[in-house]
Amino acid sequence: MNKEMDLKSVVGQLRDGMTIGVAGWGPRRKPMALIREILRSDLRDLTIVAYGGPEVGMLCAAGKVKKLVYGFVSLDAMPIEPYFRKAREAGVVQVSELDEGLLQLGLQAAGHNLPFAATRVGLGSDVMKYNPDFKTVTSPYQDGTVLLAMPAIKLDVALIHTSRADRLGNTQTDGPDPFFDALFARAAGKVFVTTEVLVDRIDAEYSHLAKQNLFERCLVTGVVQAPLGAHPTASHDAYGWDMDHFRAYAASAGEDGGWQRYFDQYVEGGEAGYTSRVGGEAKIRALPLPIF
Repeated sequence: MNKEMDLKSVVGQLRDGMTIGVAGWGPRRKPMALIREILRSDLRDLTIVAYGGPEVGMLCAAGKVKKLVYGFVSLDAMPIEPYFRKAREAGVVQVSELDEGLLQLGLQAAGHNLPFAATRVGLGSDVMKYNPDFKTVTSPYQDGTVLLAMPAIKLDVALIHTSRADRLGNTQTDGPDPFFDALFARAAGKVFVTTEVLVDRIDAEYSHLAKQNLFERCLVTGVVQAPLGAHPTASHDAYGWDMDHFRAYAASAGEDGGWQRYFDQYVEGGEAGYTSRVGGEAKIRALPLPIF
């Protein structure tokens, strides 16, 4: 029952052309250690499903993405992720642009093993125009209401970052905003989790935090111990997002050869030295959590 893995072993189970859901949202709780391992790999032609943050921009910049399905791609203080903007404006990736609710419904339908979720959301809007494969259904009841049939968004794999996990696959996620993580887990064929803290049994050490368990351990394929593995995004309640790092990252998007320099400085050297390259553990743990 030991599901512990390392980053390379997880990426070794991924294949070209897969549909990969990345949990977290914007610059919060993104499994960035796994994303960087994907960036170092030869994977190509991925479909990425996300409430997007820097993982989307980085994967686009590295030429890993064939299609994006998203509700937004943002760094919060920077409303549009800079490398995503470049890819979108250049038209180098296919896109399915949804509002947050439709993405949620698509994941929910997949998690319930349904082909679609009926909704009024999107009717009368350009959602239908720019997603021409979307169809409507008519209520079989007396009302006869015409509804959008939001298709299920089935994931081959979900990647999720958590606060704590055990080797059996139980997880806990701290913070006030783990809004969608469980939906990604239930919509996926396989779930790989990175975690700040890995223990033998959560129920022995953290039973008082049982409500932070968002999804069933039977869904989890593998668990990777990755302290600080969400950086430069936030990991409640361990550290906030690194806005100075994001500013430098955003500036590189406007420079010739900017992505290659960013990759060479922060990604190429491997995950073992990443923390020191971005300023060290103490600096990361001192990053203030965002307050709204």
